[in-house]
Amino acid sequence: MIKVLILSLLFTVTAQAKVKTEKVEYKSGDLTFEGFLAYDTLSQGKKPGIMVVHNWMGITAETESKVMEMAKLGYVVMAGDIYGKGIRPKDAAEAGALAGKYKADLKTLRERANLAIDELKKQKKVDTSKIFVVGYCFGGTTAIEVARSGTDLRGVITFHGGLTPSNDDKNIKGPLLVLHGAVDPFVPKADFDGFVKGMNDAKIDYQLVSYANAVHSFTEKGAGNDNSKGAAYNELADKRSWIAMKDFLAERSK
Repeated sequence: MIKVLILSLLFTVTAQAKVKTEKVEYKSGDLTFEGFLAYDTLSQGKKPGIMVVHNWMGITAETESKVMEMAKLGYVVMAGDIYGKGIRPKDAAEAGALAGKYKADLKTLRERANLAIDELKKQKKVDTSKIFVVGYCFGGTTAIEVARSGTDLRGVITFHGGLTPSNDDKNIKGPLLVLHGAVDPFVPKADFDGFVKGMNDAKIDYQLVSYANAVHSFTEKGAGNDNSKGAAYNELADKRSWIAMKDFLAERSK
């Protein structure tokens, strides 16, 4: 019994030790950005890369946790920094203002996300022919805008992101997986309908999954559980959307 327990503990430690993390600094002119990279050190050969875009609070401990969990699946994963090194909102008011600034300036938003993709491609373990973008909330909005910029991607996945319609849908080159809270009050019906129409008119390969009883931020445990606030964690939607993400990544990584 003791031997079995020791072996179990050793296996757990070994499994946890596979994932290496590091901060990655990269620049654009005089601007410095700081991403968060994670990969499996025991994995052999080049692997698909995932660029994760943070929510409106910037790269947080929760962002880093998601990155590490994706790395455990066998991908090289980097959280891209949209705001810049050291620029992190202290509260929701600052976050709203900062995220709003970039959503109003899509050119800069797309450029900064693509800058992070370029940095991810520089990592020696990355198969540059298989690049994905995954985004949460503000990051989900950003991920779609990256696709609309015409970037050649293996796929885009969004968790409770914005669904603003655009005339740039025709530029999208890869498939989209949109994971949406069915009762998210921050996505107006007009936006939802316009987004779907735009995807259909542009003949984009997309999947849109709506999770019952889920509002905004349904993957974020720190959002609490009060749906009346418009943003809340939903355990079932979180688990189901993670499975949907894994299936999409596996299918598109072949």
